[in-house]
Parts: sequence; C-alpha cells; structure tokens
Amino acid sequence: MDFVSLAGISAGLAMDAFAVCVAGGAARGRGKPLFPFALKLAASFGLFQGLMPMAGWLVGKAGESLIASVDHWIALLLLSYLGAEMIREGWKKQKDGGKPQAGFSDLKLRTLAALSVATSIDALAAGILLPSAVGAGTLPLMLVSAGSISLVAFFLSLAGVFLGNSFGKLLSGKAELAGGAVLMGIGVKIFLDHMFF
Repeated sequence: MDFVSLAGISAGLAMDAFAVCVAGGAARGRGKPLFPFALKLAASFGLFQGLMPMAGWLVGKAGESLIASVDHWIALLLLSYLGAEMIREGWKKQKDGGKPQAGFSDLKLRTLAALSVATSIDALAAGILLPSAVGAGTLPLMLVSAGSISLVAFFLSLAGVFLGNSFGKLLSGKAELAGGAVLMGIGVKIFLDHMFF
C-alpha cells in the first residue's frame, strides 16, 4: 500500500472541508463556546469524508461515470445556496447594527449534513480510484484508506475552525459575508475543476 500517496489524497480531499471550516470559524458569534462548534463540524466532515470513499468503492466502476457526471453540479448548488444564505445573514446582521442572528454559527443538522455532502462528494469518486491509486484493493486496505481520509479531514477541519475564528475577529461584522463568498467560491472551483480540468 502506498502510504505517501494516501496521505496526499487524504489532505487533498480535506481541503474543501478545511476551507468551509475556516469560513465557519470566521462567522462564529462571539461569546459562544468555540470547541463544541469546532468538534461538531470536524466530526461531521471527518465522518462523511470517510464514508464517501467506502461508498464509492462499493459502487465501483459501474457507477463512476454517473457520479462524475453530477458530483460537480451537486457541490455547486449546495455550496452556492449555503454561501448565499450566509451572505444574507451577514447583511441582516449589519442592518440590525451587529446584533447576533442565527446563521452559520448556529448550524442545524440539515445544513451540517448538506455541507458535509457537498465537501465530500469528490471523496465518493476517489473511492473508485483508490484501489489503483494506493493499492487498496481489499476491504481491510480500503478501511485503512477511508480511516486515514476521515482522520485527516477531522483534524484539518478542527484546525480550520480555530484558524477562521482568529481571522473572524479581525473581520468583525464582515465575517459572514466573507465566509459566504468563500463557500460560493469553493462551489464554483469544484464545478470548474470537473468541467474543464
């Protein structure tokens, strides 16, 4: 098994989740406990990043073309919607004189699941390629690969929330606007990568 390639793939797959967590940390309201929020995001992203490659591996080559034909559309739509909602909340907060509003800092389970799916959908396609890319052709090796992807996503997501929270304090009331723009940008990037590269 090629552990160097697996580490690179794990880090690459976690980058979208990391960026979303930076945005989430930046939008986190002051005076609210940060660690439970960070743990909730990291656990969800880590779980989905680990489950999606296993699902991709189980689907196998038969589903590769189907997944590849829609994954970028799903990511674009979900992340654009969530980013637009975040920007709307930021404008609303500025309009209300900076009073806290429910938004990215108060994630509902439905929103968290949508973010987790949108940022891990490329891991679904990666699960199809992992056996040839890292030599993970058996169930135990796929479990090791999925576990590695999950752990890397968990720790990078956790770090992303704290990093974003530090920058969020610098951005003051503009954190939601910046975070929403980042989410929409990630959606567009995923879409363009799949369509043209």
